Amino acid sequence: MACFIAPAAAAIVATSMKKKVPAKYHVEWLLTMLWGGVVMLIVDHVASGEVTVYPPFITAMKSPEDTLVMLKEIATIGVAMTIAVFIFWISLVFMANYITKLREKKIKIINS
Repeated sequence: MACFIAPAAAAIVATSMKKKVPAKYHVEWLLTMLWGGVVMLIVDHVASGEVTVYPPFITAMKSPEDTLVMLKEIATIGVAMTIAVFIFWISLVFMANYITKLREKKIKIINS
């Protein structure tokens, strides 16, 4: 219904913090994954009729019962997806920085 709201919130915060994050953390990778996921989720929800172009925009907001289900989905599915993206990003950054250190050591050994 609205699981894209959690990664969208994370993407907004990460985008606002972009300039404060050192380059070695490759924040652009995180932003690409978050914003790309948000766009794809919105497309999916529009295609399934869960998001509309007219108010209330999210069809689950038409009734209080559906709104409660939507909030639960955001808290469970949306947060879980966002955490998964962050874990994947951290793994990529760790591997990239590890490979960079290995290459630097190899270059130092060759130049010695």
